[in-house]
Amino acid sequence: MERRLIVGVVGNAACWYGSSNSNDRKKWDLAYDLGKTLVDNGYRVLTGGGRGVMRAVMAGAHASKKYREGDTIAISPSYDENDSNDFADIVIPTGLNEYRDCMVANCSVVVAIGGGSGTLNEISFAWKHCRLVIAYTNVEGWSATVAGVPLDNNHRYDFKEDKVWGVTNAQEVIEIIKKWSKKYNKVLGALDIGKANFVERKKSNWVGPKITTKINKLP
Repeated sequence: MERRLIVGVVGNAACWYGSSNSNDRKKWDLAYDLGKTLVDNGYRVLTGGGRGVMRAVMAGAHASKKYREGDTIAISPSYDENDSNDFADIVIPTGLNEYRDCMVANCSVVVAIGGGSGTLNEISFAWKHCRLVIAYTNVEGWSATVAGVPLDNNHRYDFKEDKVWGVTNAQEVIEIIKKWSKKYNKVLGALDIGKANFVERKKSNWVGPKITTKINKLP
């Protein structure tokens, strides 16, 4: 059975439902719609598990009629799983603080909605890891700044279209994922000095039933 695609979503933590700031409210609404649309199309959603865009996209995921438990995953910066928002089904507490940004960006697809320096950090990791990076252009923040162009001059893929893909709504995100996600098939391999080495992503060769073993009880 093919694994369902996990889409990482990054963006501003300082926005909330009902905010009097129209730009913050717009980010919340876009993220909520994105989460719902992603799950509607059979994808899982991963975030850092915090507030703002992260909570909104997970709330949207829960609103999908196709939602099932496990569709929202949080890579938490804390050691405490209870620090993640209430819409996170699976919480992985890393204790790494902002250093866990690299883990959030290690999805097949990363979508940015607005964002400050932390979001830029995640976008940069995603680009470095040869991921498909998508960014909203119609909100304030780093997503609009980097959308539409390559993040640097590194030659990641042979097709000339490679860039940070700009979008304005969830349906455009889905269209790009469906058209391009399988073409973004590399992962960052071993690093040479001063040069990144990219290799094609390997398919899992694991077959057979899951095996469970009993754990001996401690005396």
